[in-house]
Amino acid sequence: MAKFLDTFNLNSAIEKIFDDAFEELIIVSPYIKLHHRFVDSLRGRITEDKLKIIILFGKNEEDITKSLDLVTFNFLKKFPNIEIRYESKLHAKYYANGDTAVITSMNLYDYSQNNNIEAGVLIKTKLFNPLSDDVDRDSQDYFYKIINRSRILFKNEPEYEKINLGLSRRFTKSNNEIDLLTEMYLSTSKNVVKINKPAPSFTTKKNNAYCIRTRTPISFDIEKPYCDAAFESWLKYKNEDFKEKYCHFSGEESNGETTKAKPILKKHWKEAKSIFNF
Repeated sequence: MAKFLDTFNLNSAIEKIFDDAFEELIIVSPYIKLHHRFVDSLRGRITEDKLKIIILFGKNEEDITKSLDLVTFNFLKKFPNIEIRYESKLHAKYYANGDTAVITSMNLYDYSQNNNIEAGVLIKTKLFNPLSDDVDRDSQDYFYKIINRSRILFKNEPEYEKINLGLSRRFTKSNNEIDLLTEMYLSTSKNVVKINKPAPSFTTKKNNAYCIRTRTPISFDIEKPYCDAAFESWLKYKNEDFKEKYCHFSGEESNGETTKAKPILKKHWKEAKSIFNF
């Protein structure tokens, strides 16, 4: 069931989505700079591991940090269960908490909320809701697909320990699995960071690393930091000190500082070792 929202009611509806988010909060907006009301709404939930937050922003391919406010990012990265993603073609705006959603013209940007004439539609998205209709379900499915296809730039994942003989679990800490954004913000003071350039840092244990000769994405392997074709080429001379082009861990240009014997740049060695336990 859908309900039209004018500017005044739109702000109230989005704020209520934040207030009522207990298991999931989805924010899809090309430009994001949280209004103080939304910061206040979330501040008291900053330790809630059960609240899964998914952020998708876009635009500004030449410098994506212009689309996500740094102060907002520094606030959001404190949450224990959060993903921040990027899609360059994003223009839609969608805010949801697993029960209610708003499709709107308004970016989640404080200037837009305070100054622009905006409109939106409030819909119910709760699964198996007898009042839901095709619009509700189709919109939810559509935005999930966009999110799943987007590029993940930051991720905190909660860690748990089993208690009561394994019948339940307890939150212990939050692990930062991915962080490509921090270095991007640091880099903008020196040069422009393009989203279509290879990632300046990271990877996860599942989708891992880069060939140090071709930068082809491969599984992390400290003993064989090459794709198959590059490894065949290396085998001709087997020179472990031959200077290569890229960092096995981050994929960034190494300017000859990486070799088969030392495939990871020194600045990433500690982080890579903590992730891959080699």
